[in-house]
Amino acid sequence: MYKVYLSLGSNLGNKEDNLDAALENIEKKAGKVISRSSFFYSEPWGFSSDNNFVNICALIHTEMDPFDLLNALKEIETQMGRLSKSDKNGYADRIIDIDILLIDDLVIDTDILKIPHPLMNERDFVKIPLSEII
Repeated sequence: MYKVYLSLGSNLGNKEDNLDAALENIEKKAGKVISRSSFFYSEPWGFSSDNNFVNICALIHTEMDPFDLLNALKEIETQMGRLSKSDKNGYADRIIDIDILLIDDLVIDTDILKIPHPLMNERDFVKIPLSEII
């Protein structure tokens, strides 16, 4: 059983509902949601947009290995309408974004998965909600 911390964000549509739906999908397809933070409202990070973000962090327990979990989360993003992680210029608006922040005390450094998440300490929209549930 892995203990996994996730960061979720949305800046399109009904953002709070998107985050709640993502958690429901995670519960069905990836692992048991143990706790979640309150909503955190922020401006876009790394790109310009008129659409502000709503973010949360969540703790899940899962039997999935880290790479299977990553694939399950990407599938959830796709099923919810996420077309790609970013556009050619970098980050872009998105209906849902799910990032793996931490998995137990694992350190993973591959092209497709880096744990701990390399940018989590630079982002208040991650640090503040994460501090609520750690």
